[in-house]
Amino acid sequence: MRLDKMLAENKLSISFEVFPPKTDTVFESVKHATEEIAKLSPSFVSVTYGAGGGTSKYTLDIAKNIKETYGVPTLAHLTCVSSSRETVKERIQQIKEAGIQNIMALRGDLTPEMENKDRSKWAYRHAIDLIREIKESKEDFCIGGACYPEIHPESKNQDEDIKYLKEKVDAGCSFLTTQMFFDNNLLYNFLYKIRQAGITIPVIPGVMPITNANQVERAIKLSGSFMPQRFKSLVDKFGHNPEAMKQAGIAYATDQIIDLFANGITNVHIYSMNKPDIAQKIQSNLSHIIK
Repeated sequence: MRLDKMLAENKLSISFEVFPPKTDTVFESVKHATEEIAKLSPSFVSVTYGAGGGTSKYTLDIAKNIKETYGVPTLAHLTCVSSSRETVKERIQQIKEAGIQNIMALRGDLTPEMENKDRSKWAYRHAIDLIREIKESKEDFCIGGACYPEIHPESKNQDEDIKYLKEKVDAGCSFLTTQMFFDNNLLYNFLYKIRQAGITIPVIPGVMPITNANQVERAIKLSGSFMPQRFKSLVDKFGHNPEAMKQAGIAYATDQIIDLFANGITNVHIYSMNKPDIAQKIQSNLSHIIK
């Protein structure tokens, strides 16, 4: 199912992101975790691609298995950083042949080796280049893009960020998914600004349950996310107790999602980190809300 059609139904729902294995040796264990999440029957499951496209083969394997075995719509991530046009066209064809209708078009994370390389001659330097490539393929894909409620780390300011986001949307995105955030007011402010800028497509908020104290530093490093005092207090109080922190983190994420639903959001995307128990608990907490 195309996600733009699903989003147009305006039903309250949650979806999950999973990531593929990095090597064959852990493929079965990762596959099992993603299957357990698919069994929860979310509105869709997105499958990431990995820095530099290093897990591209497994992305398609996992996405295809979820779609065919569990009937859950899938969103296959596709990155273009440092890729040739031939490689990207081949990936697009493979996604089509797998029967997957939805592509999350991203530039992709830079590996440490890429950071210092001259990027001027790369076939694709930005996500918009990939979006245009997919549109030019004439295949009937629903294309998603990423957005940053707290500004893309490479943008000078939010006005510049929104300007580039509008160009990306105009190039062919049907919906946007946000980077993780921990203060819903940041999202509401962001939504107001992009609507004022003429961006009217659906925006799916991305929520990450932080269930152990070690995740906090990594989350800040990955996204530059603002940590509200309420969340910091939670970590200070329960961070030393793994089970208490897990419970508190699930409760915080659940509270975020309920507030989003109460304020007009219809679909929330949960960065599951391949943890079926956490995905299940959040879904259970929302059982009567999204029933």
